[in-house]
Amino acid sequence: MPRFFILVAVLISTAIGCRKPDNPHQPPINPPLLISIDSVIINPSGYAPLTALVLFSSTVNGKTFIKIQGKHGPDTDVEHVFNDYGLHHAVQVIGLYSEYLNTVNIRLISNKGDTVAKTTLNIRIGALPPNLPTSIIADVFQPGQVEKGLLLVSNLSTVNPQIPLMLDNYGEVRWLLNYSTHKELNRLAYNNGLKRLRNGNFYFGDVRSKKIYEIDLVGTVMHTWDLSKTGYEFHHEVDEKPDGNLIVSVTKTGSKNFEGIETIEDYIIEINRRTGAISTVWDLKESLDEFRFSLIETPDDWIHVNAVLYDSTDNTIIVSGRHQGVIKLTFENKIKWILATHKGWTRNRRGEELDRFLLTPLAYDGSRITDTAVLNGTKNHPDFEWTWYQHSSIALPDGNFMFFDNGDSRNYDPALPKYSRAVEYRINAKDMTIQQVWQYGKDRGLETFAPIVSSVQFMPGSNHVLFCPGNRVKNEQGFGGKIIELDYVTKKVVLQLSISAVIRAGFHKAKRISVYPE
Repeated sequence: MPRFFILVAVLISTAIGCRKPDNPHQPPINPPLLISIDSVIINPSGYAPLTALVLFSSTVNGKTFIKIQGKHGPDTDVEHVFNDYGLHHAVQVIGLYSEYLNTVNIRLISNKGDTVAKTTLNIRIGALPPNLPTSIIADVFQPGQVEKGLLLVSNLSTVNPQIPLMLDNYGEVRWLLNYSTHKELNRLAYNNGLKRLRNGNFYFGDVRSKKIYEIDLVGTVMHTWDLSKTGYEFHHEVDEKPDGNLIVSVTKTGSKNFEGIETIEDYIIEINRRTGAISTVWDLKESLDEFRFSLIETPDDWIHVNAVLYDSTDNTIIVSGRHQGVIKLTFENKIKWILATHKGWTRNRRGEELDRFLLTPLAYDGSRITDTAVLNGTKNHPDFEWTWYQHSSIALPDGNFMFFDNGDSRNYDPALPKYSRAVEYRINAKDMTIQQVWQYGKDRGLETFAPIVSSVQFMPGSNHVLFCPGNRVKNEQGFGGKIIELDYVTKKVVLQLSISAVIRAGFHKAKRISVYPE
């Protein structure tokens, strides 16, 4: 993709000394300063058309503050202060609009916090690529009540390649990646989508190339981990550990069950971030029962891992198996607990009886639920429901866990009314009990039902939940997904975006993030 250059020279004509300083305790700065804009490079990587790189220099040292002015007032501004103290600056501008003359304010900040120079740029961006969502509608938006930041959406509206987006609260696209001209990622299939590394970059696995990629904010590939020669293939999830290593859900080439049937999506590996070596392997056929088919009889795809979460509190991993339940495992592949209906568990290859790892549900008053039908999942308790085909395991600040409970074939009965939930559980690993403490979505029924994919997020700063049914959700404009932000305590919806697409797919997951890493 060609790059476009805008050459700009800006003279600050108003003497800084003629205004009040930002810090009234500091003397005014004199004389007037010159910012020289060397160039503005639109889409510097060739893959992120709503970004730009601004190169400029100044006659005094400072760090850069930028503000991309939003169409809909301050709530849609994107602001950031860079740690680039010096005379020469190269700043990435993220959050521009397509087919719009964007206003970008740039200020140079001294080490005392004063603005020593400033300018304004106008940047026009062309049209968006084809095959994006057919509509993105803000059904509900309460300005001033939503969490800050944009919405990172692992969009599914197009294939070859899939194109992730960032949306603002009005449904405007403010960032996207289009790898259609990339030599490896032109058929990108990222499954569970993009996540942010601790260093501020993004990362994802690609089913097509069998690699895991680290990219910067403008889509430049910074690092790759190639699985093609390891005997494993990426399929769904990558999670970053605090030490930087990567936990990856994979398929092992040639893996077979005891009946000789090749199996898929039933291994987890840990990749050394620095060397790329595989340091830990979990064969789930060793720890679980590969012949338990209580939900769906698919001997090859018997577990279908769709999420992996590292738990630093006890150095374990939490594995979401779409066809089995949620399992906590040690790094020795030993089971700590199983969150699933009690139906159909026998023993694993080691001969361990698996029912001793099953969590027992509690009622709201703390009493154990003993009804066999509830335990086995054929009916619900007023205070408790199991998850069904769940996705998106997250840990909450108080130690509880939240999941997106898709709800397909709930209670083993496809004919029952459909609904998906965000559901929170409190798990006591010592007593081997589980208590449902919060849920949202059941009362909304089909309007927020998503049989596959989807995600949840908890935002402790605002005490909000992002409930995101992502696929085959019926909207007024078609089918796709919904992004719903609600208050955890009151369950009041402060934002709802409906995303529709021709192929009836909205997204794998959505997450509210700061545009620039914090």
